[in-house]
Amino acid sequence: MLIPFFFKLRDAGVPVSITEFLVLLEALDARLANASAEDFYYLSRTCLVKDERHFDRFDRAFAAHFKGVEEVFDSLLKQLPEDWLRRLGERTLSDEEKARIEALGGWDKLMETLKRRLEEQKERHEGGNKWVGTRGTSPFGAYGYNPEGIRIGQDESRNRRAVKVWDQREYQNLADNVELGTRNIKVALRKLRKFAREGVADHLDLDDTIASTARNAGMLDLKFVPERHNAIKILLFLDIGGSMDDHIKVCEELFSAARTEFKHLEYFYFHNFVYESVWKDNHRRHSEKASTMEVMRTYGHDYKLIFIGDATMSPYEIVQPGGSVEHWNEEAGSVWIKRLTSTWPHHVWLNPEPQQRWEYTPSVQITRELVDDRMFPLTLAGLDQAIKALH
Repeated sequence: MLIPFFFKLRDAGVPVSITEFLVLLEALDARLANASAEDFYYLSRTCLVKDERHFDRFDRAFAAHFKGVEEVFDSLLKQLPEDWLRRLGERTLSDEEKARIEALGGWDKLMETLKRRLEEQKERHEGGNKWVGTRGTSPFGAYGYNPEGIRIGQDESRNRRAVKVWDQREYQNLADNVELGTRNIKVALRKLRKFAREGVADHLDLDDTIASTARNAGMLDLKFVPERHNAIKILLFLDIGGSMDDHIKVCEELFSAARTEFKHLEYFYFHNFVYESVWKDNHRRHSEKASTMEVMRTYGHDYKLIFIGDATMSPYEIVQPGGSVEHWNEEAGSVWIKRLTSTWPHHVWLNPEPQQRWEYTPSVQITRELVDDRMFPLTLAGLDQAIKALH
């Protein structure tokens, strides 16, 4: 059963390898799942899925392989009125009462009975032992008890007896077309991290030592290499204020994730577009500005430049001297952006606005051209594309 499951995951787009599959087999051999369907689900997902964005694909493949319940799940969400599962209380039974409740008799029987109940049930039920409802001893529902049931519409475990937790998938919001959370951003940003060896050679290179000793007919020949360092250097330019207020949360998440992932990270703020000055502290942006030209002289060409902004503004703010909404800029923003991208050839622009809106916003089109069409949406897929462009 597990080998077809492995191939089903591959077909579903989950990049699982033989190594992860062997890890799962070892975990099962060590009896880590304890014959529980829910334990097996979490164990297999932990062993087989390396990237959180694939959790939803894993859920679908898991459901499809183990008796093809995905179709029933979709039907269930459509058929059950919300008030049928509304929490009006919880059923608490004694050990003697629990012992008298019989299980239906296995997964196949549960699924067959659930399908029949969905076809027959016409109203809300509470406290019973047959229908989908609440506070009862039926195998289907919430806030009751059954030794082998399907939990539906309950936000947390109580008795840990469910063989299937049939709520909305926990990680469905991690699909490629949704905005990121801090943890997901960290996973994506790690792909950009590069390590280099710098400094004094004071770390033993075991592989080279063994090979060199073998070449010397067994005479020990120690080989050393410098310590590995996180060598990636990031320069962030963050748009702040105005239309960007709608995207504060996701920008904060990206900023937070980047600061923990990169040892060499510098950042500056701008409003709408970059001109002759930027700043580090928004509370002092009028009194403590940094010259954009000085920033270009300070940080080397080995930095990777990331702009973060919605690029939504009047086109005059980009192409005209004096077009800035806050001050008189002697040179157009387009002049400054070209200087920046020439200084740091490895550059991208991350846009939190939905990509389908870009073609209807002239300023976004202009900005895309100015950054050599290296604008990407601030989504998991967009961040992946941006990281490839930065390499």
